[in-house]
Amino acid sequence: MASKRAPESADNAASSPSSSAAIAWEWYRSFLGVLREGSLSGAARALDLTQPTVGRHVAALEAQVGQSLFVRTPAGLLPTEAALALRPYAEAMDSTAAALERTARSHGDGVRGIVRVTASEVVGVEVLPPMLAELRERHPALIVELVLSNRVQDLLRREADIAIRMTPPKQEQLIARRIGVIEVGLHAHERYLAARGAPDSVNALVADGHTLIGYDQPAPYVRELARRYPVMVPEHFALRTDSDLAHLALIRAGAGLGLCQVALAQRDPALRRVLETELSIPLETWVTMHEDLRDSPRCRAVFDALVAGLERHVEASARSR
Repeated sequence: MASKRAPESADNAASSPSSSAAIAWEWYRSFLGVLREGSLSGAARALDLTQPTVGRHVAALEAQVGQSLFVRTPAGLLPTEAALALRPYAEAMDSTAAALERTARSHGDGVRGIVRVTASEVVGVEVLPPMLAELRERHPALIVELVLSNRVQDLLRREADIAIRMTPPKQEQLIARRIGVIEVGLHAHERYLAARGAPDSVNALVADGHTLIGYDQPAPYVRELARRYPVMVPEHFALRTDSDLAHLALIRAGAGLGLCQVALAQRDPALRRVLETELSIPLETWVTMHEDLRDSPRCRAVFDALVAGLERHVEASARSR
């Protein structure tokens, strides 16, 4: 978790509930730690607290709300319905506390302090590192927290300061810059194609028994893929993973045919694109941040650097078409 440990004395002072007292943030913090880790001991390690302290916080919160929040089972502590109802509010408090800490530690003139950036796995690993290295050379007092997740982080709740997204932002409170379109195509390693041959049509992917690398869970992107290309459905995928990095690693290993950003595939001379004219997926790319951060020098510097770097990446994708 992003929040740091409070002194044990403060923990102890906050652990005596009363009907009129406000519920302490530390109780929610420990509650959220147990939710995420599934045990008092796991939460204590994650929060850098002692196990008895976490236990006191959860017990105090249960006394304050008048309901049990966890059920002890052989598999660990399972949340009750009351706990699940509290979870989104505790997570919102955690995000706000982390944002407050980033802001407080970034006070001062110039480009300095912490900026939290979120991006998909493959963009964060394969695209952003050179941009961040160049950014840090220009602004050595800058600290970048890079969160890699295919889940869309909520900028309004300040789960991140800046997000790189492959869908247009819908909230009006966000500053958004459309970068352009990144093309995704079907690729295979030359070793796979030498052994199995290249498909001559989309339907041949299944008819000829090709090994397809695809997705596991029916996310919106997966459903849209199946709508556009009916053969690209989970029952036809011999290798399934929701990790874009795993997709790329499997393609590079010669395991089968899989989807990959065209610009990334072109970096590896052993990867070959197949069915270029028949299978092409355009992904709109956006850089977004909360409008309240518009005048923050550190956030503005990171935002502008990511826009410039991603525009170069999109241009490389366009040249490949």
